[in-house]
Amino acid sequence: MRYSILTKLLDFVQPRRCVACGQRLSAAEEVVCSVCQFHITYADFHLAPFDNPMARLFWGQMPLEKAAALFLYAPQAQTSQLVYALKYYNRPDAAFALGATAARRFADAGFFDGIDALVPVPLSPKRERQRGYNQSREIALGVAEQTGLPVLSQVVRRTTFVQSQTRLSGQERRENVDGVFALRNAEAISGKHLLLIDDIVTTGATMMACGTVLLRAEGVRLSILSLGFTHS
Repeated sequence: MRYSILTKLLDFVQPRRCVACGQRLSAAEEVVCSVCQFHITYADFHLAPFDNPMARLFWGQMPLEKAAALFLYAPQAQTSQLVYALKYYNRPDAAFALGATAARRFADAGFFDGIDALVPVPLSPKRERQRGYNQSREIALGVAEQTGLPVLSQVVRRTTFVQSQTRLSGQERRENVDGVFALRNAEAISGKHLLLIDDIVTTGATMMACGTVLLRAEGVRLSILSLGFTHS
């Protein structure tokens, strides 16, 4: 991040805060302070994108090329505050910055090789109006800034507003998102290798519901990326 004189002045008037702990950020820090970064458990799934705990969720369920998450997620852990901030505390900047971080971390391993476009998991219109933004799209925009890949936000839509997945079991999560996605423009993605992006993967139900719809377009190949992966 370029820290201009104007930015320094604004930071003096309204200090930037770490989204995880709330402490004031230094000039060299962005979104997450260095102390909280030290406590993040990075998943490193991008080093084995064909066979890792997240990829295995989809084996026999949906064909995938690659799968990677930036960090391991657990409720009440340091990383939970990152997810809460971008979902519930009006921090689209956090989603963007973490997407860019994931892209930088994954790039050296060639994770984005062969990917044609990024597709954020859509929110329902009602939920997006309430939140003011789609956090998955902000993550995708952060990835796009680093990779130069296009973001296709209009090829799939969420047709209904469903209850939060947070307190549901695996089977309930699958039932909750069954049939809620619809393909809008199959021609725009025909023959492409798409990277489907969301904030968190727990059972894979949302990714699977959305990804299955994308795979109905002719010749589509699919990979997935999330910020967090819930581990037991």
